Amino acid sequence: MALASTFEKETERETKNLIRCVCGQEDEEEPNFQIALKFASSNFRFHRFLDVDSHKVQRSINGIYEKLMVHSEVRKAESWMRLTGEFLDSPLFTSSEKKTDAHYSVLSLLLCLSGSPSNTNFTERPRAKEAEPEDTFDWAKYLKEGEDLDRGPFPDTPEWSEEESEEEDDHQPISREDSGIQLDKTPQEDKEGGSKSVQVTWTVGEPDARVWLEHHVVTPYWVGHAPRFAHSLHLHSNLLNVWDQHLYNTDPLYLPEEKPFITETQVIRETLWLLSGVKRHFIFQHHDGKVSVRNNVVVTHLTSNCLRSVLEHVAVYGQAVSRLQRFIDEVTGHSPELGPAGSGSAHGAKRGSEPPFRTYQAFVWALNKFFASFKEELTAIERGLVCEDETVTLLAVLERLGPNLAQIKVLYKVFCTGVAEVPPETPNVLRASHLLNTLYKAISEYDSVGEASEQTVALLFSLWTETVRPYLEIVDEWIVHGHLFDPAKEFIIQRNKDVPVNHRDFWYATYTLYSISETVESETNDAASGSSAGDGSTGFRQLTMVSFLKPVLKQIIMAGKSMQLLRNLDCKDPQQSEGSSRDAERKSLYTLFLESVQSRLCSQDQSPTGMVTEQQATRRSLFKMQSIIAQHLEMNDLHDPLLAINFARLYLEQSDFHQRFSKDDFTVDRSSQAVTCQTFQLTLRSCLYPHIQKRYIECCGNLMKTLKKDYKLLEYLQAMRNYFLLEAGDTMYDFYTAIFDKVREKETWQQPSFLNAQLQEAVGQRCPEDSSRLSIFLETMDPARKKHPVNNLEVLTLSYKVPWPVDIVISSECQKIYNQVFLLLLQIKWAKYSLDTLRFSDFTKKVEGEVADHVKAKESLKQQIHRMCLLRVKLMHFVNSLHNYIMTRILHSTGLEFQHQVQEAKDLDQLIKIHYRYLATIHDRCLLREKVSFVKEAIMKVLNLVLIFSDRWQAGFGAWKIESIDKMESDFKNCHMFLVTILNKAVCRGSFPHLESLALSLMAGFEQC
Repeated sequence: MALASTFEKETERETKNLIRCVCGQEDEEEPNFQIALKFASSNFRFHRFLDVDSHKVQRSINGIYEKLMVHSEVRKAESWMRLTGEFLDSPLFTSSEKKTDAHYSVLSLLLCLSGSPSNTNFTERPRAKEAEPEDTFDWAKYLKEGEDLDRGPFPDTPEWSEEESEEEDDHQPISREDSGIQLDKTPQEDKEGGSKSVQVTWTVGEPDARVWLEHHVVTPYWVGHAPRFAHSLHLHSNLLNVWDQHLYNTDPLYLPEEKPFITETQVIRETLWLLSGVKRHFIFQHHDGKVSVRNNVVVTHLTSNCLRSVLEHVAVYGQAVSRLQRFIDEVTGHSPELGPAGSGSAHGAKRGSEPPFRTYQAFVWALNKFFASFKEELTAIERGLVCEDETVTLLAVLERLGPNLAQIKVLYKVFCTGVAEVPPETPNVLRASHLLNTLYKAISEYDSVGEASEQTVALLFSLWTETVRPYLEIVDEWIVHGHLFDPAKEFIIQRNKDVPVNHRDFWYATYTLYSISETVESETNDAASGSSAGDGSTGFRQLTMVSFLKPVLKQIIMAGKSMQLLRNLDCKDPQQSEGSSRDAERKSLYTLFLESVQSRLCSQDQSPTGMVTEQQATRRSLFKMQSIIAQHLEMNDLHDPLLAINFARLYLEQSDFHQRFSKDDFTVDRSSQAVTCQTFQLTLRSCLYPHIQKRYIECCGNLMKTLKKDYKLLEYLQAMRNYFLLEAGDTMYDFYTAIFDKVREKETWQQPSFLNAQLQEAVGQRCPEDSSRLSIFLETMDPARKKHPVNNLEVLTLSYKVPWPVDIVISSECQKIYNQVFLLLLQIKWAKYSLDTLRFSDFTKKVEGEVADHVKAKESLKQQIHRMCLLRVKLMHFVNSLHNYIMTRILHSTGLEFQHQVQEAKDLDQLIKIHYRYLATIHDRCLLREKVSFVKEAIMKVLNLVLIFSDRWQAGFGAWKIESIDKMESDFKNCHMFLVTILNKAVCRGSFPHLESLALSLMAGFEQC
């Protein structure tokens, strides 16, 4: 009660002082002073304030620390945390406890009084701690005062002190007698190790130093004669001794060997170190890239063979980790060092100074990400081993690391196949292609297993997506900007810098397609026109391609070349000028691919109800299809329900399955979409290929639009048909009739000046813009061919100057084919013109001028005139039939098909193919191919006969002999019969349906003998 009354009196006195300070009232008798006193006392006694929350105060302290760190007040933040920590750990005046409510109350008050700690200029003042005064009083002298001490017979002997006895005790080996684990007192204990132990001098005032050393200092088990560790005498802990004793008793030749003992904890730690990439160990040894286990290492609770078998299993994975880590170091550090023979180092001697190409860098980046997560797992295991919160055994560690070790095995297999086995002198393009093919095949193989390898497929797919990034970036740069940026030459398509963009051979010889085969490494030069790159006509070519780019390789090549050509054209389309502004907002191909994959994965995560419904529908469909296929199998006497189930699963995804198999006659669709149903391939089809296809359509569409609109591609194609195929009949008629008139008048016509003048005059009247582009040349001809008049036209060569880039479509090779058809048409036109210009009046006048000797001669003359007129009509029928066939059935109908196909062409390569196919068609149907050269020779004989007949008609009746009429009729009849027979056989076989009209026309004029 006295204590309580004293506290109340002190409280009342302090309250009155508080009122005087706050209110300024000095007189205690005033009413206001008494009211304030009652109010303050009531609040002190019956206050409703909560006790301080230590957690809230600590959060405030941490928040101020983070705020100071954000404001880069590092020194202030460190001082703040240190000073608050020291205050919380220091005792107060009334209590020696730490971190009490009183501590947090004071800090809470200071935090409430503080304004803005981050804006305060604070400099910590050094504070000197007051040293405790040393007690200099000699208590021994004071206590022994007045006593007589007998020092014995040897007064000079120093006094014994307990410190020396403690130092002697400190020299004894440290023992552990905690938790029931006692010293191993078996005969095998190494007693000599105790005498060689390190002497420790304990510091006075640190009683826990001995315990700290026992927990933190590792016994040097790697030393040759290391001290033995303490272990239990339990049977399970001495299995090695029991086994050695058994061998000693059963085998008279058994000689025990002295081997260093280690604990299972040390084995676990070295296992973790080995798997983390550390190369210096005691248990494991590295020799020439291989990891082996030391023979003379044992543990007390396992036999030597058992321990060795477990550690050899670990060493295999350690060797894989070491090899992968060395590859990572070589690529990331540009290390020129070579691996051992047979190890397949990533870089050869000649490549030591060169940085690794980007595909290997991306592959290493993916490996590094995997090993980062793997090392985090190893660190977590080692942290738990250090904390000793739970029992950790080697078997438990290996079981926990089982999935990671299986993934390391897969990665090492991929690395050996895709990287290590490649010869050092292999070009980068083959290295990158082989690595991507290896990853692609590995994913496909593991994906075909199903759910058993989901984790492996996920790992390989993430590895593939990282490794393929440089390839997709190269493709994106090429098909978007028209620039094939590949400094390391790792992409399968490489630019030939010798051919500029504005060259006429740009589309064919600008790029080289490289490839790699599973068995034979080769380099294939390709025009990269799309047809040869995408089709793969031979089996060898089908194997020599990057697998994941096969379906869209043609589109990539077309889009890249089209974009490069488009960038170099003087485009007038306003959309092209806006492309650069939109390019900043455009996502890369790799980003679009990842987003598509993410959306595909998210779309597969449906609600549980929906999943159950889908599964039920699938089961019902499967049962229904199984019954349908079983019925069809029974038709062929096949009763195999398992085969029916597999067929039903195979064709379950086809929407028209029930319709196909419900009918009596059905056919199995074995298209790639039906057979190939793997997840990875479907992912590429839905997530990667559509983006490339979209860009291909956009690039090629813009190029075709620019060529047709700005560069008048269609007009140039029409001009070639007008002048070479004589579709501009009135214009070319003026040209070739001038030549034919010269020939008929026996004048010289083979003069370039005359020919070009006639051509310019004929073209300039109707198409003046083409007159400067057209020209005609004379070429030398074999003298033996000059015997036949019809061959004299073969010296003509018509030329049309096509500007760039239209000359990519209308090349010089195309103009050669155009010229061949042009010469054939000229020869037919010459024969037709020669027959059309013959007049009966000219022939009969010459006959009337002649004097007839007798009547018989007059009758013979009329018969010969009649025969000449009949032969002229027959020749005209033949020439007109041939002329109509060529001009209508061949050129006109084929030209209409060509125009329609040109309008539907999606890219330039397709347009080039259409043009070549058109030229090949008219070349073939005009009988200019080598296979049907005998047919052309027969036609040429008839045309030559027409020219001879025309010359003799114009020469008059007496200028030639009567026998020549018989010979001309005989020759024409033989050629006519030959052609009719050949054409009829061809039409009957159905191989040349276009010849049917010509065969019928010639048959109508054929005279049976």
